[in-house]
Amino acid sequence: MMKSCTRWEQFCSGFTGPRAVCLVALALVLTGIRLRQLAWSETGDLRFTKDIINGFYWGGEVVDEGKSLTGGEGSPDSWVSFFRGYVALYDQVKEDYSDDDYHLDYPPLRLLVMSVWTKHELALHPGADVGKPEYAGPLLFLNVLCEAATAAGIFLLVRHWVGLGTGKTPARWLRGMAPEERGWICGLAAASIAWIEPSLILDAHAWPQWDVWCLPFFVFAALSASTGRWLWCGCLLALGAMFKGQLLMVTPFFVMWPVAEKEWRRALRVVAGFSATVAVIVSPWLLHGPAAWVCVTGAVAAFAVFLATRKWTDRKTWLCGFFAVATGIAGVVSHGSVAWAEIGFMYGTEQYPYLIMGSCYNLPALLDYAGFSLKDPLWSHDFGGVDVAVNLQWILRLCYIVALWFCARGAARLAGNRDTGILTALATPWLLMFMLLGQMHERYLMWGAIVSAAAFGTNARLSLVHFLFSAASAMMIVNVMLMDKQTEATLPAIHFLGEATPWGSSIVIVSTCVYLWECVRRHDGQAGQAAQKVIS
Repeated sequence: MMKSCTRWEQFCSGFTGPRAVCLVALALVLTGIRLRQLAWSETGDLRFTKDIINGFYWGGEVVDEGKSLTGGEGSPDSWVSFFRGYVALYDQVKEDYSDDDYHLDYPPLRLLVMSVWTKHELALHPGADVGKPEYAGPLLFLNVLCEAATAAGIFLLVRHWVGLGTGKTPARWLRGMAPEERGWICGLAAASIAWIEPSLILDAHAWPQWDVWCLPFFVFAALSASTGRWLWCGCLLALGAMFKGQLLMVTPFFVMWPVAEKEWRRALRVVAGFSATVAVIVSPWLLHGPAAWVCVTGAVAAFAVFLATRKWTDRKTWLCGFFAVATGIAGVVSHGSVAWAEIGFMYGTEQYPYLIMGSCYNLPALLDYAGFSLKDPLWSHDFGGVDVAVNLQWILRLCYIVALWFCARGAARLAGNRDTGILTALATPWLLMFMLLGQMHERYLMWGAIVSAAAFGTNARLSLVHFLFSAASAMMIVNVMLMDKQTEATLPAIHFLGEATPWGSSIVIVSTCVYLWECVRRHDGQAGQAAQKVIS
């Protein structure tokens, strides 16, 4: 008996420390993958196939546009032909839909992904004219990659801030550990929760949608800002926004944060990185003709040589800013196209002029329940022939900007204090966006629910609040899926989830206010650390 106990102890002793962490991580990864497979295979009757059909349609339009532009030059199935169609589609859509109801609302990189996917599927299924769920394998794989990258980014973000070692930790038994060990444990917990987040799996593998594509860019932008790489922060935000335009709504937070610290150069780095990345991506539309390309290339090269002869600081920031300005000027002079902005971004802001879309638990849902509408003027006045009207949409936007500023001020203070509350501040912009702004789809709380998993590096109370966001997000997604394919058996569930709107909205509003309060309140005993800057 003693020998068997000794053998068991020897066996268990081999699974401690780093080896145990690796085994737990592997088990969680495999569990998450299996959950995603089940979400796809078991929800066939509820699947929202319209997004697959829509993506395939617009990808096919790019392929067809490329073939029509090729003429007798080269192969109509070549990548050169494909790229011509990709660049030309926005202008063609604008010409075809002169009433400004474009039906297409994809930003450039999202359109590119959908077009590459469609080209791939057309090569496998010649003659296919409608997207089918069985074609969605590559898109689902891309979703998994983005989800894994998001979880990895949350792990690194939580490990970074908890490892600094001055904020509270979720459990008292962790406080006796070294900050680096606490960082690893809290980071792994937060990443695990994000990886198996129910609303994420429902959105990306049961619906399925492509909302997760922008999340890795946001998380790594937050990590870049946390480690002082503000230029990279701006670049990553721009890349993410080119996949999902809603990321633009939380981007100002990363400019307000250094402004609140009166670190103007950091704010300019974010703007320069963002502007330069956008300029690179949209240059095929802005730079019309070879002369525009030559002028921009020559001007940027000359400015780079000029910078090399000067001992200026932030030369990368100067170069990025100059490139963005030069590209913009060349676009104006060469009459470049801005259809990518009108269709990919502006059209989406006015496509659905309603307080809510679908089933939402937020403040606009309560206002809609009370009889308000998004565009009805609440106040108007004639100023010398100029009629100025204020509607609910602009009031909600103003409230959001003010709340975002307070969140950014809190983030600046928390970062200066090395307080892990900064992890809460990084999730709050997404939560404020969903809580306050109109025109929200039910899926959009998913972003805040995932990033709020980082609260596992802050304290137990906020960790529990995360599960409220997760539950509310999953309930809204399930409700819309059930309503789209409703049957007699699902009517009671639909009725229950619909009736849950008032109290569900109240819970989301109160929970978001808890996160915002955590950002703006002053933490006793830490004011003396405010001068202790950790971001250079």
